[in-house]
Amino acid sequence: MSTTQSMELTQQPFVNGTSIEWQQMAPGVKRKILAYDKNLMMVRVAFDKDGIGTLHQHPHIQMTLIESGSFEVQIDGVKQILNAGDVFYVESNLVHGVVCLEEGVLVDVFNPMREDFFQ
Repeated sequence: MSTTQSMELTQQPFVNGTSIEWQQMAPGVKRKILAYDKNLMMVRVAFDKDGIGTLHQHPHIQMTLIESGSFEVQIDGVKQILNAGDVFYVESNLVHGVVCLEEGVLVDVFNPMREDFFQ
């Protein structure tokens, strides 16, 4: 899937993540939209050290696995350092963001899917 990817639903039982292109989002931050349907979306986000996932909010529920690296995570004004294997949960409309302390990858899961990722 690339930046020209359509919003067709990917209800395939298997997804080859290595065949999906990275999308550059900001300096030191890129993502791959792995799979989605109207109710659920999974995205990998890779960060260089000092990469920033700026504070933002959205109506989607989000759960994120720290696949690798170390991140300072802020949710609703509360900060915590999380490392590989840790998870954070963001309720709908809470302001949240991350700062990458050690190069790493996040795996985000959203409910419902993030239609705004295709605009």
